[in-house]
Amino acid sequence: MTSLRPSQISPSVLTAGAVTFTVFAWASAFVSIRSAGAAYSPGALALGRLLAGSLVLAVLLLIRRQGLPPRGAWRGILISGAVWFCGYTVALNWGERLVDAGTASLLVNTGPILMALLAARLLGEALPPRLLSGMAVSFVGAVVVGLSMSSGGSTSTSVLGVVLCLLAAVAYATGVVAQKPALSFGTPLQITAFSCMTGTVACLPFAGQLVTELPKAPVSATLNMIYLGVVPTALAFITWTYALARTPAGKLGATTYAVPAIVVLLSWALLGEVPGWLTLLGGVLCLTGVAVSRYRPRPAR
Repeated sequence: MTSLRPSQISPSVLTAGAVTFTVFAWASAFVSIRSAGAAYSPGALALGRLLAGSLVLAVLLLIRRQGLPPRGAWRGILISGAVWFCGYTVALNWGERLVDAGTASLLVNTGPILMALLAARLLGEALPPRLLSGMAVSFVGAVVVGLSMSSGGSTSTSVLGVVLCLLAAVAYATGVVAQKPALSFGTPLQITAFSCMTGTVACLPFAGQLVTELPKAPVSATLNMIYLGVVPTALAFITWTYALARTPAGKLGATTYAVPAIVVLLSWALLGEVPGWLTLLGGVLCLTGVAVSRYRPRPAR
C-alpha cells in the first residue's frame, strides 16, 4: 500500500485542507482566549501567545532552511505583523472581556466583508455575485448566532467592547489585504514567521504585565496561552497564508464565516453548552453561505 506524497495531491485539495484546518484552529481560539483571559490581561496574553508562536515558527524556519524573505515582502510583513498579529490580538482579548462571546463573534465576522471590499479596492479583485450572495447568507447566520448566544448570557454589552471588536475586525481585514502582495515575494512560512515576530516586538510594552502575571496564573491558563501560540497562531497562520497565496483574499475571507458555527459545536462538545435551535439555525446559515461563496460550477464539456 503506497501513501500519497504532497506533490501527488491536487493543489485544490491541499488548499481546501489548509482552509479547513485554519478555520477549526481559529474557532478553537475563542474558547482558549476565554479560559486564559481570566488570568492574563489582554496585552500580556497577546505577548505570551506571540512569543510561543514565534518560537515554533523560528524552529520551522531553521528546519526548512528558509532565511530572510526578499525585500519586496517586508512592507506587507510589517503592516500585517503590527496591525493583525499585534493589534487584532490585543483588541480581541480586551473586547472579549467586555462583551459576551456571541456579540464578539458577530462583530469580528464583519471582517470578511471589509476584506472583500479592501481587496477589490486595493488589489483589484473581483466581487462576483456568488461571493456577495454567500457572504450575505453567512452574515445573516452570524447575526443569528450572535443574537441567540447574547440573549442567554448575563454579561451586558459594553460600548467599549463593541468598539474593540470592530477594531479587531478592521485590523483583521487590513492585515490580510496587506499580506496578500507579500506572498508574491516570500514563502507562506517566511511571511507568517516574520509577521508573527513583528507582532511580538510590537507587543513588548506588555512584557512587564506578562512577567508579573505569569507566576500567579493557573497552569490551565498558561497552557491555553501556549496553545494559542502554537496552533491558532503558528500552524494556522501558515496554512492560512498557503491558501491566501492561491485564493483571492475576498473569497478566502468568506470561509471564516464558518467560525461561529464551529465555535458553537466546540462549546457544545468541550464545555457542555447545549445550543438552542436558533443558534443551530444560525450555524447552518453560516456554513451554507460559505458553501455558496466557494461553489464553482463545473465547465460544460
